[in-house]
Amino acid sequence: MGPAEGLAIFGVGVAAGAVNAVVGSGSLITFPTLLAFGFPPVVANVSNNVGLVSGNVSGAVGYRHELSGQRSRLTRLAVYSAAGSLAGAAALLALPSSSFELIVPVLILTACVLVLIQPWLSRRISSTRERRAEQDGAASPGRERISPVLGAGVFGSAAYGGYFGAAQGVLVIGLLGTFLDESMQRVNGAKNVLVAVVNGTAALVYIIFAHVAWLVVLLIAVGSTLGGFLGAKFGRRLPPRALRIFVVLIGVISAVKLIFF
Repeated sequence: MGPAEGLAIFGVGVAAGAVNAVVGSGSLITFPTLLAFGFPPVVANVSNNVGLVSGNVSGAVGYRHELSGQRSRLTRLAVYSAAGSLAGAAALLALPSSSFELIVPVLILTACVLVLIQPWLSRRISSTRERRAEQDGAASPGRERISPVLGAGVFGSAAYGGYFGAAQGVLVIGLLGTFLDESMQRVNGAKNVLVAVVNGTAALVYIIFAHVAWLVVLLIAVGSTLGGFLGAKFGRRLPPRALRIFVVLIGVISAVKLIFF
């Protein structure tokens, strides 16, 4: 890896950390970049996951005010997240790399669709929350019962995150926003915590059992940590439509590359 490639990986790490803090699809930027530099898909996925953990943590720290009162709930949901992540990481390591190369283009395109429909999803979440508030009254923040459906959904999204993970944040926002009576900013803060748990759990598995490109990890980790703080501080000021179009464009290009090249 030359200096130019290293600088590029650091740069996309910053971008991914910022995007993850705000939207949750930063892997659609870093993963294709690693593929473009010739890393095998599984090595790129594993190294990307490990490198982004610190960015997930910094994004969660940046939303610490929105996390007030959610500790009890997030502690319980973190158990589902860790268990699902273990399942997804185990599947990645157990299945042959050829399976990953076949499955990932589908996952990337699915993630792109999720990013595109996020505005519609947010509107649906808001309307559902308003109807529930009218029927049941306001709930105490962070104290709702964790329903079996929400637990299963968090487990499933975590398994997806442990296996690949692009746009898992969008899935988590949809789940939390639908089942919890919280503002979108508080939901986004909770999402950052749970995604950090998912990626951190998978990273431990990968470090022990998989091949990790450590220089890539270092560059992405430093970049995504900076990006996570920047995203939490300034990300809400970015034009959402421009951000989504950029992420989706990168994702589609990477899927086409995996399928045809």
